[in-house]
Amino acid sequence: MSQLRFFDPHIHMTSRTTDDYEAMARAGIRAVIEPAFWLGQPRTQLGSFVDYFASLVGWERFRASQFGIQHFCAMGLNSKEANNEGLAKDVLEILPQFAFKEGVVAIGEIGYDEITEAEDRAYRVQLQMAVDHDMVVMVHSPHRDKKNGIVRSLDVAREVGVPMEKLVIDHNNEETVQSVLDRGAWAAFTIYPGTKMGSERMVEVVKRYGSERIIVDSSADWGVSDPLSVPKTAQLMLERGLDAKLVEAVTWGNALAAYGQSGQIDLEALERTPTIDQSQLFGDSSVLRGQSPRIDQPVIN
Repeated sequence: MSQLRFFDPHIHMTSRTTDDYEAMARAGIRAVIEPAFWLGQPRTQLGSFVDYFASLVGWERFRASQFGIQHFCAMGLNSKEANNEGLAKDVLEILPQFAFKEGVVAIGEIGYDEITEAEDRAYRVQLQMAVDHDMVVMVHSPHRDKKNGIVRSLDVAREVGVPMEKLVIDHNNEETVQSVLDRGAWAAFTIYPGTKMGSERMVEVVKRYGSERIIVDSSADWGVSDPLSVPKTAQLMLERGLDAKLVEAVTWGNALAAYGQSGQIDLEALERTPTIDQSQLFGDSSVLRGQSPRIDQPVIN
């Protein structure tokens, strides 16, 4: 693996193991963003959302730090669960309790799944929250009718007043990228087995479009997915002759530029070699479960 640093700006670490964190750190992943999403089955009560949102700004942020990875998150009601309108209304009412906490870099992931009226209403409410509080927005694009869903996402965001430089459209493919770039938004691509983009295709996208406003992520979750998709794709890009500066832009710099607009990312801290102290606790919990802690001496860069 090259000496590049990596930022995976869309990965669901709640679904991943400590082994994944260790492998990610070895591969050079220094920071992640974990957007709120659904858990594989519908949640049935407000309390499950409250506990989940709290874990994203609490336990999961701590757990990542124990392996030298900075953890940020995005808060939102995902499009799939927006269709339970009674529960969705309650979730949107409590969302501000979490959306403005430390480490939250965006409202997201929000947008469309089946492109229903209920999804549209929830999307607009959350876009307005982002506008009112000058926040970045991470948009989920639908698996079906993707191009129409992305164009509609862009249209509605513009109508609500979201600045295009603060809009990240995720899960793009070759059919949608030009529409996103033409509007001035950020085009993110998910390297995910079978259902989204593959590394080979991603190489060709960067060859064709360059690196401006293009971001690579993994979206690794509870499904068959790979939390090392970003560094593996970067390695393939280098092997295929892409300039290292292009590779660094799409796997590090562009994510920092997009989500750094939140003011929540300490760039100087990311430049420093991480110092790990696994003797720390979150409440009374440790990632070690009784094992011997790793305690690094501070590194002077």
